[in-house]
Order: sequence, then C-alpha cells, then structure tokens
Amino acid sequence: MSSEVDARALAYELAQTVTRVFRAGVPESIRAKTRLHIADALSVGLAARDTDLARQVERAQRRGGGEGAHGVIGAGPASALGAVFTNAALIHILDYDDIHDVGRLHPGPCVLPAIMGAAHLGKVSDEALVDAVALGNELMCRLGVVCAPQGEGPGSEWFLTQLFGYLGSALGAGLVLELDVLELVSCLGLAYMQLAGGKESGFGTGATSRGIYPAFAAQGGLQAALLAQAGVVGPVGSLDGAAGMFRIYLAGALAPRQRRVLLDFSTWHGADVEIKLWPSCRLSHPYISVALAARETSLAHPGARVRVAVNASAGRLCRPLAQRRRPRTLQDAKYSIPFMTAYALAHGEPTLEGLSAQVLSDAKVLALADRIELEDSLPDGPAHPEAELTLLEDGRTLLHTVFDAGDIHVTEERARLKFDDCLRYVGREGQADRLWQRLMQGQVRAAFEMACSAP
Repeated sequence: MSSEVDARALAYELAQTVTRVFRAGVPESIRAKTRLHIADALSVGLAARDTDLARQVERAQRRGGGEGAHGVIGAGPASALGAVFTNAALIHILDYDDIHDVGRLHPGPCVLPAIMGAAHLGKVSDEALVDAVALGNELMCRLGVVCAPQGEGPGSEWFLTQLFGYLGSALGAGLVLELDVLELVSCLGLAYMQLAGGKESGFGTGATSRGIYPAFAAQGGLQAALLAQAGVVGPVGSLDGAAGMFRIYLAGALAPRQRRVLLDFSTWHGADVEIKLWPSCRLSHPYISVALAARETSLAHPGARVRVAVNASAGRLCRPLAQRRRPRTLQDAKYSIPFMTAYALAHGEPTLEGLSAQVLSDAKVLALADRIELEDSLPDGPAHPEAELTLLEDGRTLLHTVFDAGDIHVTEERARLKFDDCLRYVGREGQADRLWQRLMQGQVRAAFEMACSAP
C-alpha cells in the first residue's frame, strides 16, 4: 500500500491505535476475561459436535477445501479456511456462545476461529494470541456500541455478529500474522469487501442456517488477512469513505461521537461481553427468567392465561405467532420467545439435553405455547427487553413478574460449571480439568490442540 495513504481515514487511525495497544499488551483484567471466554467458546463448540448441522457443515467444508493441518474442534485437522468456517459454526450452532448485549452480537464464534487459523501460520506467543482475540472482540463490541441496535432501523436489519465479525476477525488474524499498519488497513478493506449478514434467516422461519452465520465472517476475516499479507491492497475508506460501511450498510455517515468510541481505548467495551446461561437466543433469556419465577404458580393453575409484554425487538421473535408457537426447527425453537417461555414454564431451566430435536413435539411445551398471549407495551432500546410475564385467571391477576438482569449474569464459578456440563454432554468430562487449567494459564495453543483432537 502506498505510504501516502490518507492518515485521516478511520481504518488508518484504527490500525495505528490497535497496533500500539497490541505491542504494549492489553490490560491483565481483559486477558483474564478473554481466557474465560475462549474456554467457553471451545466447550460449546465441543458440545455441538454431534448435531446434524455440524456434520453437514464439516462435510461441505471438507469437500470444498480438502484435508490440511488446521484443527477442527473435536475432529482433527482440515484445511485452514475450512477449519475456521467449521469451528465458527460449531461455536454458534447451539446458540450458547457469548454475547455483547448492547451491540446484540457474538464476538466469540467470529474472532477466535480466525485467530486460531492464523496461529498455524504465524509465530506469535500464546499471550499475543489472547491479546489478538481481545482486540478483535473489542472492535466488534465497539461497533455494536456505536450502533446500539433497537427493534427498528438499519442496525436491526443485520446480524451484526456477521457484519462486524468480518472486521473483528480480520483485525485479530492480521495481528497474529504480524501485519504492519498499512497491511492492517488493507486487511480491514478486504474484510469490508465481503460484508454481509442480512437477518432474514432470523426473521423468517424454517431455515437451519441461522445456526452458522458467524462462520462466514470468521472465514472471511482470515481470508482478508492472508490476502493483505500477500500484498493485495484493500480500500482505505472501508469504514468512513463515500461508499464505506457506515454509509452503505448503516444508512449514515460516521458521526464524531462514533469515531471517538472506536478510537478511545480508555474504555474496554469487551469487558461487558457476557457468557450465556442457557442455550437459546439471548433475547429469549429475559422471558425464560420471568417464566422460571412464575413456574410454581403456573403449575398450580394449569388453566391460567399467560401474557408476556414485549417491545419491538422481542416482538420479532414472537411473530407470526402460530409459527413461533410451533417451530419447525430447533433453531426456530431457540429463537422463539413464546416457545422458550413455554419450555421454562413446563420444564424449568433450558438444558442441552432438554433442547434436543424431540422438544419440537413436546406436548407440555406446545400446550403452554398455545396459551401465550402477547402485549406490545414495552419500550425498545439496546440490550435486554424489559420482560414482564403475567398469569391471569377468572379476571384476576395471579402473578406478575418483571425481569432483573442480575438473574442471568454468569459468574466465573458458573462459567466453570457450564464448561464441565458441555464436556460431559459430549462425553469428554475426563478432559475437563486439564483443558480448563491450560486455558486459565494461557496455554491457548496446547488447549486448542487438545480440544481439536478426535475423541
């Protein structure tokens, strides 16, 4: 790339800033949190190994990319790009991956697979790998904070995980491949050229592909980094140019406030990424929470009406109501607020065993789903809906429950229990202690090789 690149371009300023932070090292608190999230991602990826969707993805990637030396979680080696796609899909298939609530995006399935793909080709230390994951995640989270999607508007029409995942994955992979500032600018530009993530597979019903959308971004991010390393020059104005991401994808020029958020490293937005408590869409979690609080009363009054209050964002996971009450795929079930509310009322906390394909014909859940009524009364905004559930019988209110965000926060202790449960679910509980210890000690390469070994 020419040394005369416009120093005012956001991609150039961002590449300069991130390179400086990477060389200095990220704060230890962010490293520790990143290691915890790497552990979570690998465990949910292992838990997804035996799903039909995982087998379909792996078959397609091996057919297109052949064999290679890059690890696939729980399955041995494959080609670099095929392994990255498959690993990203595995981490998201169960809808159990980490989440940045304000941005409504999942950094884990995008950034980590791209970086581990690049790690086979680069020479950076384990500590630098963790820092690259942290910085790739951070870019995704910052972009999510800038957009703060609500129920309407351009930010709500995209899977922001996928749209921003290309950029976060490319940045992280580029750091691992030790690209210089100008090469990182090209890397972001080449990632921009692949941007995608239309949300119809979430708004519609019947598609299983909603479980794999982050994989396109992870694979594309590594592709962008490899092209930049080889000397391909990408567009400098990928973010703030006349046809850059903000104008084309988000219907507006970059505002000064947005620019400041993207460049200011006095705050780490990745610190707000949460580990999921249950294997379903995050927007369903507040409704699962209020349903659990109402479960005992619901069981004592089997004929009670169940009314849930929603906002515009949550409403999109409720309609068309007939299809959301009777999902055709497991992905649809996990994305349906009426169905997941009914599941929690019928069976309690959602589990990996409980949310299998058999749940689609569960008579108790379906009967309760038929009793779910919707009330469009809640304000919209970023992060969680202010979920409410009311039980009504004979014209009186039996119970009214309101969501408390603290009820779905996952502590480090709870994260370890989830990690152990995921490995037990896939029959690898004997490896749990050793794998966890390696990850907490920052031995990322060794832990990843262990997770990628065939059972």
